[in-house]
Amino acid sequence: MVRTIQIIERSLLFLSWAVIAVIVVVIAIMVLRLIANAADPNPFNWFSRTTRRLSDPFIMPVRRGLMRAGVDPKFSPLVVILITVLLGWFFMQLSDEIGRTLAGLVVSIGRANAISALGYILVGAVSIYTLLIFMRIVFSWGMVSHSNRLMRFLVNSTEPLLAPLRRMIPPLGMMDISPIFAFIILWLLKAAISGTLLRGGASPLG
Repeated sequence: MVRTIQIIERSLLFLSWAVIAVIVVVIAIMVLRLIANAADPNPFNWFSRTTRRLSDPFIMPVRRGLMRAGVDPKFSPLVVILITVLLGWFFMQLSDEIGRTLAGLVVSIGRANAISALGYILVGAVSIYTLLIFMRIVFSWGMVSHSNRLMRFLVNSTEPLLAPLRRMIPPLGMMDISPIFAFIILWLLKAAISGTLLRGGASPLG
């Protein structure tokens, strides 16, 4: 059991460093793109061609979204950096929640405690669902189109909770406040599960 938890902890550490490495690489590519845009060199030289080839897969979807929103597309590299950092943070949070759930399950199974195992599963599911709603909100602020696969997944997975709340709770001016009530409901649900099935117990990962 201890060995399994150690493997989970090391896997989470490896994932964290991998995500950080990806974020650093994307930021470096975007900085090169900004430098290329500011310097306005010959678009056919090696530096410009290489920079565009590396950055266009990230920039073009964001550029189209900004243009549809009437925002100057020159800010695309900065928006890509913001989205990349947020995605990295979300992935690390998601990995952490899954790791805590798995560690709790390992301990519960080792102790033959089915109630505790169920509690860890439910707490993990609620935590992940909360993150998905938060991701949807941030991506909406970032004007990510619903045609984007990730955004479409976020909408489809969170709408079963948000849609009924939206019908019951009127918007505050132009602002949809249903996610706030969703967070409150999920927080109460998580606290109730932790205080009953888990009896306030902490995850083996700390």
